[in-house]
Amino acid sequence: MKSPASASWKAPLKFRMPTAENLIPIRLDIEVDGQSYKDAFTWNPYDPDSEVVMFAKRTVKDLKLSPGFLPQIVQSIQSQLATFRSYEGQDMYVGDKIIPIKLDLQVNHTVIRDRFLWDLNNFDSDPEEFARTLCKDLGIEDPEVEPAIAFAIREQLYEIAIQNVTTARENRISKKGRRAAEHFTPSKASGAALDLMKLFSFGSSVVRKRKEWDYYKPVLDLLSNEDVHALEAKEERSG
Repeated sequence: MKSPASASWKAPLKFRMPTAENLIPIRLDIEVDGQSYKDAFTWNPYDPDSEVVMFAKRTVKDLKLSPGFLPQIVQSIQSQLATFRSYEGQDMYVGDKIIPIKLDLQVNHTVIRDRFLWDLNNFDSDPEEFARTLCKDLGIEDPEVEPAIAFAIREQLYEIAIQNVTTARENRISKKGRRAAEHFTPSKASGAALDLMKLFSFGSSVVRKRKEWDYYKPVLDLLSNEDVHALEAKEERSG
């Protein structure tokens, strides 16, 4: 059963991702005996824990990683799932929040930068569908770009969902009652949350403000092999 498309902070929701599918972002950055493995993907937190072990075994086998990666991958995923589950059941205030989402990604030879507003109250929103449409509109052919865009959106939405739990907790602790709940101020970490519901048509999740169309339109660059090698070398030096 789907959550209502619009919710009010006057009636707090239980913690979840503010999207149609309750998928959470998982990041892995593991090094074993000089060999490194980095990855980013989404995970259904309600899948059985045995899936984590199966995923780790398959990854080690397919990428020919050393056996020492297996427990590290399992531990990292389980730790991130535990963090998500620690917030379950807690109140989460959303309110009429429109938040800015920023993309600044390099995937292989493709660099994409974009900024747009996202409706946290639309629990039917779909980052994967948005990424699919954006790649189609921009003519992006690299199949790895689409999931990277969706992941970047989910990662930002996840952080804000956690911040909304903190806001709800702080409101309870303050004991200022309904008056405090109706006038709470978003924390700095939540960014510039805007009351811009009037910008959205029914069922819409994403909007670009008309006056910012030229300034915030998507920017797409295709890098040469030399550019990619130079960026990789720079990253290695900074790392």
